[in-house]
Amino acid sequence: MKIIRHTDAEYASFAASLNRRAEAAEAVREVVAGVIKAVRERGDEAVLEFTAKFDGANLTPAQMRVPQAVLEDAWNQADADLKAALQASQRNVADFAKRSLRQAWSSVNEQGASVGEVFHPFERVGCYVPGGSAPLVSTVLMTVAIAAAAGVPEIVVCTPCGRDGTVNAGLLAALKLAGATEVYQIGGSQAIAAMAFGTQTIKPVTKIFGPGNSYVVEAKRQAFGVCAIDLLPGPSEVLILADASAKPAFIAADILAQAEHGKDSMAGFITDDAGLLEAVIAEVEKQSQTLSRQAQLGPVLEKGVFLMLAPTLEEGARLVNEFAPEHLSLITSREDAILPLIRTAGAIFLGNYSPVAVGDFLAGPSHTLPTGGSGKSFPGITADMFQRRTSLIRLDAASCAKSEPIVRAFAQVEGLDAHGRSVSIRGEA
Repeated sequence: MKIIRHTDAEYASFAASLNRRAEAAEAVREVVAGVIKAVRERGDEAVLEFTAKFDGANLTPAQMRVPQAVLEDAWNQADADLKAALQASQRNVADFAKRSLRQAWSSVNEQGASVGEVFHPFERVGCYVPGGSAPLVSTVLMTVAIAAAAGVPEIVVCTPCGRDGTVNAGLLAALKLAGATEVYQIGGSQAIAAMAFGTQTIKPVTKIFGPGNSYVVEAKRQAFGVCAIDLLPGPSEVLILADASAKPAFIAADILAQAEHGKDSMAGFITDDAGLLEAVIAEVEKQSQTLSRQAQLGPVLEKGVFLMLAPTLEEGARLVNEFAPEHLSLITSREDAILPLIRTAGAIFLGNYSPVAVGDFLAGPSHTLPTGGSGKSFPGITADMFQRRTSLIRLDAASCAKSEPIVRAFAQVEGLDAHGRSVSIRGEA
C-alpha cells in the first residue's frame, strides 16, 4: 500500500498524479484495431479465431448463440436463494430506471410555434457482460434490466464462455430474468466489434453498453460513430473520504472488497485524521488475512491501494474531484458542508452504513460507472441512455410570419438566401 501524509515531501507530486485521463496504451489500441478490422472483413470466422486465441474456447458459428431453452433451464435450476436475490435486485433496478426515464413534453416559443420532444427506446442495443475471474451476474441486472425497463425490444448480450464452451449457470439465470432477447457466448474486443459492425450470425446494434477490460473499452472507443456508446468503464475503483466519525473496520472492508476484483483495480482512502489513518492501515492488514481471493488481493494491495492524510477534508474533496472516482464513499460528520463540494464521482455512498457492495448488487442505480478519471466527462449508465430523443416543431401561419424576419436576418448574414425564401414564401401564399 502507498501511504502518504501531507507533511511528506512527495505529497504535492502524488496529489497532482491523481488527476488522471483515461487513455489506452498504444499496444492495446493496435491489437484492438486489428481485431476490429478482421471482424469487419471476415465476420464469424474472425470472431471465433479470437475466441479460441484469447479465451481458449473452440466454437462453431452455431454454438455462438445460447438457445433460449438453455436460459430457461438455468433459471429453473437456480436455487431459491439466488432467485430471490436476483429478483430483489431486478425490482430495485427496474423501479429506479422507470422513475428516471425521460417523458415527452411540449411548449410554445416566443413566436407562437409549438416545440417539444418525444422519446423512444432504441430498437436494438448490445450489452457486454464480463466473465474472466468471476461471473459478473450483477452486471446483467445493471445493464439488461435497465434496457428492458426502458422498453428496448431487442437486447443483445455478449459474455465470454469458459474453455469448455459454456457460460456460468447463475449468469444465464440472471439473463433470463432480466430480459435478454439474444445471448452470445463470446467476449473481448471481438464481441464489441461483432455487435457494432455485425457478422453473419450477429446483426449490428445501435448502441453498446457495459464494462470490460482495457481491450473491451478500447473497442468501444474505436466503434464510436458506427454505433452509439454509453461510456468507457474500465477496471473498477473506489475512493473513500472520511473524518474521525468513520469506523476504520468498515473502511478497511470496503478497500478489500474493491481489491478482490484483482488486476488493475484501485482503492484509495483520504482522511484528515491521523488516528483514523493508522487504524485503517491496521484493519486492512488484519482483515486481508481472512479472505479467500489472495491471488487477486495481493497485487492490488501492493500497487493499487493508496492511503492519504490530507490537511483538511476540504482538501480531500478537491483531490476527489481530481481523481473522479467510479465509487466514492463519503463518511463525515460534516456531510452538509462536504457533499456539495464533490462534482465528479460516478456514485456517492453516504455514511458508515452504505457499503459500495450494496450499490454493486442491489440498491437500484446501475453499477456501470465511469472509471479512470472519465467521471469528469461521463455519468454512469442511466435509463435515459436507452432512449432516443426526437424534437417536434409545429408552426401555423401566424407563428411562421413572426419567425420570418428573424430567419431572414440569419439567412442574410450566412449567405443562405434560399433558407430565408423558404420562410417568406409561406407568407405570400
